Amino acid sequence: MLTPFKDSGEVDYDGLTKLIELYLESGVSGLFANCLSSEMYELSEPERLQVVGHVIKAVNGKVPVVATGSFGGPVAGQAEFIKKMHATGVDAVIVITGIMAGEAESDKILNDRIFQLLQLTGNIKLGLYECPVPYKRVITAEQLKEFVATNRVTYLKDTSLDIGQVKAKLEAVKGYAGFGLYDAYMAHAVESLKAGSAGLSCIQGNFFPELIIWLCEKYDDPGLTAEVARVQQILRDNMEVVHDVYPIIAKYFLQKRGLGISTYTRRQVGVFSPEVRMKIDKLYADFGRLQKELDIRSII
Repeated sequence: MLTPFKDSGEVDYDGLTKLIELYLESGVSGLFANCLSSEMYELSEPERLQVVGHVIKAVNGKVPVVATGSFGGPVAGQAEFIKKMHATGVDAVIVITGIMAGEAESDKILNDRIFQLLQLTGNIKLGLYECPVPYKRVITAEQLKEFVATNRVTYLKDTSLDIGQVKAKLEAVKGYAGFGLYDAYMAHAVESLKAGSAGLSCIQGNFFPELIIWLCEKYDDPGLTAEVARVQQILRDNMEVVHDVYPIIAKYFLQKRGLGISTYTRRQVGVFSPEVRMKIDKLYADFGRLQKELDIRSII
């Protein structure tokens, strides 16, 4: 999810409600609040809880909601904030792998801290997020199996960008009910879904969620092979475009679609130059044509 802000820099809760309605109308199967796209590091601790609480209220049980709850410091302190985040009503609290251990620290240290966190958080369901910030800590298939075997870890947002690793992770946790791997990398979205990923958790969902949902529903339809390949190619061709000056460009894209939110972002992501704007305008036009070709209903 994105977090809309007013031009003054305050959280735009009316805009957030409209955004949630857009996600739900598009048919999403769940929402990841308080993530990197949400500018979680630029939110204060009270804002993180208030924003997620607002999401829970607006969603009103229609789909599951997860939200990040690990932001550094001693494990015991992280456990306390996870309890606060859980109290908002989320279905699982997400733990950032790069927060739990430094770049120079071993996998054993990471494992020990996650198991300690599990011990300190009762029966709260947790998820894992290989977030690129503060650095990307990709876990192994063996680590994932250990965590999922506790029956407490229900979610992984995989950012390995490596379909071989994705397949290895899926194989390692085969048979564990209640767990889902959600791939962030759209360059191999179709192959990942065919391998058994539970879904896609990608920034492209903040531009055209209904297109991502269409792909999740149609990726293996034998009557739509050419169309699926076309969508996959468009996603692959625009990988750099959707990451440049993000999330400003996602908010701009949604503005063009008719959502009344500001492009204001607290994150320092660079300059929204005329050149970047032209690329997003082209993507907007390409999406409009694709939407008509695939007969995807416009939600705004």
